[in-house]
Amino acid sequence: MTDLDFRRITEVNYLNTDNTWRYRAILRFCFKRHEHMQTFVYPEDIFHELKKDAHFESYTFEQLEQDLAALVAWQNLVPHQETGRAKTIADFKKKRFRYQCTPYTVEIERVVEKLKTMGEEFSGSLETTQFDRILLYLGDFLTPKMPLTDDVLNQTWLDLEHYFHTMVQNASDYLAHLKSAKVEERMQTVAFIVYKDRFTQYLQTFVLGLQRASRRMENLFNSSNNENENALFTRLADYRLSRPLFGEEKSREAYVEDFRESFQVMREWFLGTAYRDSELSALSRETLDTIRRITKFAQRLAEQHQAFRSRKAEYLHLAGLFACLDTTEEAHRLSAMVFGPKGGRHFYAESRETEDMDSYIEEELPTEILLKPRVNTYKERQRQTPIRENTAAKEEARRAYLEKKKQLADLMKDLASDGFIDFEALPVLSREARQMLLGWVAKALQRNPIRTELGLTAELLYDRQESRRIVLHCEDGDFTMPPMKFRLSERK
Repeated sequence: MTDLDFRRITEVNYLNTDNTWRYRAILRFCFKRHEHMQTFVYPEDIFHELKKDAHFESYTFEQLEQDLAALVAWQNLVPHQETGRAKTIADFKKKRFRYQCTPYTVEIERVVEKLKTMGEEFSGSLETTQFDRILLYLGDFLTPKMPLTDDVLNQTWLDLEHYFHTMVQNASDYLAHLKSAKVEERMQTVAFIVYKDRFTQYLQTFVLGLQRASRRMENLFNSSNNENENALFTRLADYRLSRPLFGEEKSREAYVEDFRESFQVMREWFLGTAYRDSELSALSRETLDTIRRITKFAQRLAEQHQAFRSRKAEYLHLAGLFACLDTTEEAHRLSAMVFGPKGGRHFYAESRETEDMDSYIEEELPTEILLKPRVNTYKERQRQTPIRENTAAKEEARRAYLEKKKQLADLMKDLASDGFIDFEALPVLSREARQMLLGWVAKALQRNPIRTELGLTAELLYDRQESRRIVLHCEDGDFTMPPMKFRLSERK
């Protein structure tokens, strides 16, 4: 990343400030003039256009000049002094300006114009023709049937990039649209059943086209080699450098690296990498999951619709079948076939492990359910555990703790000299001694003096203005710190 990736974009300040409505109106007029190839705009033209709107009824020319100055400061407009119309020295000193939109402002206004036409939902589409176009231009770029000139090669690369980005954006937007809350609500309405078949056919056609194109796309990428690609990227870079563009700062290596990176993104999108699947396979899975979800919604709606249908004719037909039987045994058999076995019990099991509609339930592992008697006197059997005697282990742990505490106390006494522990004069410390001393320092920096766990009172002597540093040598490393001392005493 470069410094440009971290700088503030002052050109968008006019979109969210106190007088945004005025700034946006001014830049909107300048942008329209720019789109009509009128590069320079005069303040008088802006003022007359704004006065046509009722919101600018009390707007003055002095306010316009202030707003133009603010937009110039934000680098939205570039002022050019107009000297051709000056007839007197006073006119020349007054510095009349005409204004030109900066490239940033033009692109920002184009984005704002596009945002105005967008709805609250994602759109996009899944079109198999996009894969056909990508295949066509990728083949022409990597393995052309006849040699391509530099300008044709450049246009082929631009078309390939355009259709690739269009396909990725449309596919992601369309899948996001299908997962939105409003579409979920529409799928749960009865009216969705009418569009279910057409909707599913649309997605299935996209999946089939995707599967057909994926193999051919993989063959094209695998047949390419680094030497051929570098030669193509070098030709593209030379063509870009041959165009007379003012302010061109990119070198040939920078162009080649940009082309190589874009091509690598395409390759990984279609083929994936060693540690992750391709985005093409992810798109296929998302589409198949959407088809399953649509089918599930439609099936659920159809079942609900059937539940409210009158079944009078079916009951009359069933009654006629029972009336034609001669024996009770035959009636029992018909009843078992129609209504199921008598006295059946229903068990609730966990949800299925797969959502594949083509799988059989016999292929899945059975669910084990523990049944309990449904009586008030039933209590689960509790396993009795004996109370173990841990006196010896506790005594051993207590003895080890006291022994360790005594060793640390003896060590602290050995480190002390005339009632002081000078960190600068300490030898190499063990891990436990270092933890204890630094723990004392942390407590003393909050409240000095402190009462230590060894029964001693420790007062930290530390000059906060001291800039010198000492090194505390320990078995597990060295610790750099300011010079400090502890004064130890037995008083409570």
